Amino acid sequence: MCGIAGIVSHQNVNQELYDALTVLQHRGQDAAGIVTCENGRLYLRKDNGLTRDVFTDAQMIKLKGNMGIAHVRYPTAGCASSEEAQPFYVNSPFGLTLAHNGNLTNAEELKKALFVEDQRHINTDSDSEVLLNVFAHELQTLGKLKLTVDDVFKAVANVHRRCRGAYAVVVMIAGFGILGFRDPHGIRPVVYGERKTPRGPEFMIASESVALDVLGFDLIRDIEPGEAVFIEESGKLHTRQCAEKIDHCPCIFEYVYFARPDSIIDNISVYKARLRMGEKLAEKILREWPDNDIDVVIPIPDTSRTAALQLAYLLGVKFREGFIKNRYIGRTFIMPGQKMREKSVRQKLNAIGLEFEGKNVLLIDDSVVRGTTSAQIIQMARDAGAAKVYFASAAPPVRYPNVYGIDMPAARELIAHNRTEDEVCAAIGADKMIYQDLDDLIEAVARGNRQIKHFDTSCFSKIYVTGDVDDEYLEQTESLRNDGAQMKRKILDIIAEA
Repeated sequence: MCGIAGIVSHQNVNQELYDALTVLQHRGQDAAGIVTCENGRLYLRKDNGLTRDVFTDAQMIKLKGNMGIAHVRYPTAGCASSEEAQPFYVNSPFGLTLAHNGNLTNAEELKKALFVEDQRHINTDSDSEVLLNVFAHELQTLGKLKLTVDDVFKAVANVHRRCRGAYAVVVMIAGFGILGFRDPHGIRPVVYGERKTPRGPEFMIASESVALDVLGFDLIRDIEPGEAVFIEESGKLHTRQCAEKIDHCPCIFEYVYFARPDSIIDNISVYKARLRMGEKLAEKILREWPDNDIDVVIPIPDTSRTAALQLAYLLGVKFREGFIKNRYIGRTFIMPGQKMREKSVRQKLNAIGLEFEGKNVLLIDDSVVRGTTSAQIIQMARDAGAAKVYFASAAPPVRYPNVYGIDMPAARELIAHNRTEDEVCAAIGADKMIYQDLDDLIEAVARGNRQIKHFDTSCFSKIYVTGDVDDEYLEQTESLRNDGAQMKRKILDIIAEA
């Protein structure tokens, strides 16, 4: 998962792009990058690390210009070397930089075509570099010395014809403007907004609406599936539908876990969707376990808090904060290596003993992926004196990889893969395990926008909306994503940078 932002302003955008990345930091903690443009010249800074660590005052001063794009990343396909930090740059045609959230499912096929047919060299394992070169080639084949907005939209239309998978993208064309576009399924989120100033309107594109809010931009709307938005350097806005066929199918896991609760994605409040997840889970407990002996509901910070609060209210049970979170430890399921994840859990959370001692506690998490965190937290609850520890997930069992930009592990590393719910319960050491039903999750999210007819639920259902993901593809993906492969790449990266 990644976060993207782009701003066209009447003043320097370096500080505001930095601020946007800090707001979107939850979408990626592995690398950060900003590129700006002044008088047709590009200024780029990117590296591994958190936003606050990548940019010094001296580096920020060098990022000159009134328009720019930015990116925060954690690695999906490919390795985690600093060479794969975004934005990516190509000098031809016109000078292009790109930041991308998502994953191309036909990246290898495109890479071969770019080399053989388009005569373009790809220097990393990142599908984002592939996407940039596809767009660059489509722009170049138009054969224009002077670029027009129509040319930009034609190039996007050709990108849609060639690329498959999930992509929310910002592109900056040196001296011309900033482009935002979204795949025809609208799997990954991207919005745009406007800020009125005495010198004229300013525009921003971002992964989530919260980034616009913080910087004083008014949300206009989501970029529609297949649509492109282009903002000229002068501040003139253009929009166009560029896909021949669209099928709106946003990723439901955005609402479960990734997006901030104060964001609105595809006209659905993430906060309200999570309240409804808690409501649906409470209804299931009352229906299937009416004589429960739950004394207290405790959320696992932070994403599950909203659902847990509503669940406790409907069950008529006390809601308590039983875990204190160290906010300087990253998200564990996206950390490379099982040992690092296990060590991180104990560093990240500490139990408040008086909320557990002698009580039957129901722990609520947004989802269960590897089960590493869940098992350790359950043991922490027992060590704190809990009599019984029940565990509930606001999402259904995660049994299959996500191939659209969320680096969920290989199938065999998922705790629920080829396991029943009772077997998961035993594996994580809980006294009882309650999962959300998939239909209830869909209803909880869809109630916010009935115009969306279906969602990408592939990690729960193994239904991949792009229609090009089969067992062979999943096996190839697994060879790249399992812990052993990631550790090998990390060692090679260390050697290469030594």
